Amino acid sequence: MVESSVFPRNYEPVLNARQTESAIKFIKETFERELSGELKLSRVTAPMFVEQGTGINDDLSGIERAVKFSVSKLSGRNMEIVHSLAKWKRMVLADEKFDHGTGLYTDMNAIRADDDVDNIHSIYVDQWDWERVIDKSEYNLDFLKKIVVKIYSALKRTEFLVCQHWTSLNYRLARDIVFVHSEDALKEYPDLTPEQRERKLAEKYGAVFVVGIGGKLADGKPHGLRAPDYDNWTEDTGNGHFGLNGDIIVWDDIRKDSLELSSMGIRVDDKSLLLQLKLTGKEERKNLYWHKRLLSGDFPLTVGGGIGQSRVCMFLLHKAHIGEVQSSVWDDATLKEAAEHGVKIL
Repeated sequence: MVESSVFPRNYEPVLNARQTESAIKFIKETFERELSGELKLSRVTAPMFVEQGTGINDDLSGIERAVKFSVSKLSGRNMEIVHSLAKWKRMVLADEKFDHGTGLYTDMNAIRADDDVDNIHSIYVDQWDWERVIDKSEYNLDFLKKIVVKIYSALKRTEFLVCQHWTSLNYRLARDIVFVHSEDALKEYPDLTPEQRERKLAEKYGAVFVVGIGGKLADGKPHGLRAPDYDNWTEDTGNGHFGLNGDIIVWDDIRKDSLELSSMGIRVDDKSLLLQLKLTGKEERKNLYWHKRLLSGDFPLTVGGGIGQSRVCMFLLHKAHIGEVQSSVWDDATLKEAAEHGVKIL
């Protein structure tokens, strides 16, 4: 078999193209049911674009360009394709008056023109975006961990049903998910990059939730970049640790690498929003529609996140490339190597 920089040596898909399409549908239907049951979420219809200048779109790390267009029949008003629905969801929870302990989930489809394009990244992003109303007593790391365990349980049950249906697939998820703060990961692996630390942790534990992403660590650098206006990454949680957010990361033994499945967190309140806007030099956002509503007390406290649909399908179906489970655009070299390996890129 041809040596490949994209596909592992001797890689062969377990399921063929038609089986894969059927399994993708099964996974999405099953996981939605499991997730909504665990977290008491109702499905809602979500926008693919929002109006520019409202502060509703997710700015991700703050450097990605949004895909924009003007609507001629609306006097040329400018719209942006969503990056995610992190802030939109919280607004809906307020407007629709969701009760404490309940929330929403939606199918989010986005275009991220500046994303990497490789085995696990695509400019097309599909994820389950979810958000749930909490109260002040739940605004802490212990509660966040409980939510992570519930999501991981939904993933485990989905994997069980997938493997029961397609018996050629093996169980891959670790029995339990382990929590490691990014500060402790830095102490354990001081000479590695954040991505390399995640790889070590995922290989060691099988499944890990890396806590505290966005704020500077002891070395003066953040574990990863986060926008200042959705997750609370400045909350002091004790023992020199900060942040009420993190990522669910698993060990992918097909690619022999880590794979992030979800990014999530407890969202900013008025105090943490102002602090994080100041720390990132984004204080002008206080004047945007969404931010003014939060600062005036219109929004409930919430916890929320996104779970990658294609990433989950890729992992549960033992795929080496995200293009095996979603339709996007790829470079010629990737398509050539896929053909040489007999791999169907959608």
